[in-house]
Amino acid sequence: MNDIQTITLDLDDTLWEIHPVIKRAETKLYAWLGQHYPRITELFDPDGVRSIRAEVVDEYRDRLHDLTFLRRTVLTRIGEAAGYDDSFVDDAFDVFNEARNDVTLFPEVRPALNSLRERFVLVAVTNGNADLERIGIRDLFDEVVSAATAGAAKPERPIFDAAVKAGGASARQTLHVGDHPLCDVHGARDAGLWAVWVNRNGDDWPGEYPPPHGEVQHIGELRDLL
Repeated sequence: MNDIQTITLDLDDTLWEIHPVIKRAETKLYAWLGQHYPRITELFDPDGVRSIRAEVVDEYRDRLHDLTFLRRTVLTRIGEAAGYDDSFVDDAFDVFNEARNDVTLFPEVRPALNSLRERFVLVAVTNGNADLERIGIRDLFDEVVSAATAGAAKPERPIFDAAVKAGGASARQTLHVGDHPLCDVHGARDAGLWAVWVNRNGDDWPGEYPPPHGEVQHIGELRDLL
């Protein structure tokens, strides 16, 4: 990895923990719907909303890379079922999105990104819909590539190809860093990139995939590794 010029970085569960964030955002959205559009929460409990989401995911298999589209479609569907038109969807999604981007960075993230930017082009690569401007770290990345903009989600090759293009170096001069063995490490390797696994919990590497080129507990260890 001596010729690395670009580092592409996963976001959710690599730079911050995502599961409690999504749970909090969905709870806040459900409470907001109950206050402003009560027929929705009278008709659907949280499990009912999740059932509608499963139906939407099954129906739109070709749009699984666009989480914003899926969530807005769910809102439209539960609203229509409760007798509302879709005029509430923008406001409802904003409620969710504000909470979804209220994340707590792992403590090493900001200093690590500041340090890495001195030597490398940094590209954020995400299957999610995080807004780095809202989170306050957009200035630490040269480019952002999302599944929605790339038209494909990790581990599919097109999103890694888009990330390599955004970084301006070749695939063999690009290192991808992320927490997910399949989506991040295996996907990046298949696309010709170097891959480092962020293993915060000391998990064993799943044997069905070739191992990563490197392993760190958190991105604060990347500079020394490189």
